[in-house]
Amino acid sequence: MTIGNIRKMKTRLEDGLAMYQLPLGDSLVDMNELVGKKISMKFDGMINCIATGEKITKSYGQGYSYKAFITLPECDTCIIKPELCHFAKGTCRDPKWGKEHCFIPHYIYLAVSSDLKVGITRHTQVPTRWIDQGASYALPILKVEDRKTSGEIEVEIARFYKDKTNWRKMLQGNVPEIDLFDKREEVFEDLADVLDSFDVEDLEEEITTIKYPVLEYPTKVTSLGFDKKPIVEGTLVGIKGQYLILDTGVINMRKHQGYEIEFKAFS
Repeated sequence: MTIGNIRKMKTRLEDGLAMYQLPLGDSLVDMNELVGKKISMKFDGMINCIATGEKITKSYGQGYSYKAFITLPECDTCIIKPELCHFAKGTCRDPKWGKEHCFIPHYIYLAVSSDLKVGITRHTQVPTRWIDQGASYALPILKVEDRKTSGEIEVEIARFYKDKTNWRKMLQGNVPEIDLFDKREEVFEDLADVLDSFDVEDLEEEITTIKYPVLEYPTKVTSLGFDKKPIVEGTLVGIKGQYLILDTGVINMRKHQGYEIEFKAFS
């Protein structure tokens, strides 16, 4: 039994397989080895802000207190929509944080999770970003020197390709076969004039393929959450994205960051 506050599952890619560890307080639970076993998670009613540790009754932005959510730079609107970066206006919530996280190389990529999508990520977040989104394969296509530029380019590409993942479809394991190399060339050709207006580097990377520890995918996706049901349990049949797939439903662990739970696994 392990007791602690949930944090986003830590991931790594090992021989093409996504490996997961669930942080609970100071402990790390190796989740891959629990696939096929019964687990139980009991929420005790305690939620702590993942930034300050303070006790809160409701979390915002996947684990923050309201005060943290409206003041911290990592919770600002421009994190979700980087094209809205307001650093140059002198209104960044924390200029030091902004320089460290936003003024570093970013990749624009194509990935397939539920369907083909375009996305952006810091160069240090490959392949973590793709695993968190449940992508089955991904390809970086462009490199730029800051987050705002990557967001502006993503907006242009998203006029032709989706920039959202259908999480229910992703969890059902229906992965379409799409030639990402062909799609990359389509982007370069269709958006040549747009891309010429940015300082970008065309990339010729290989496709990263990601397998997930899943025994079976649900035919119907039933969402579980601690706010509605304080005890979530069942056989863990898989893990994909930041979701645990149980035979009783699926639960987004990242959504429940800061929730204190009692975690048990049964042999």
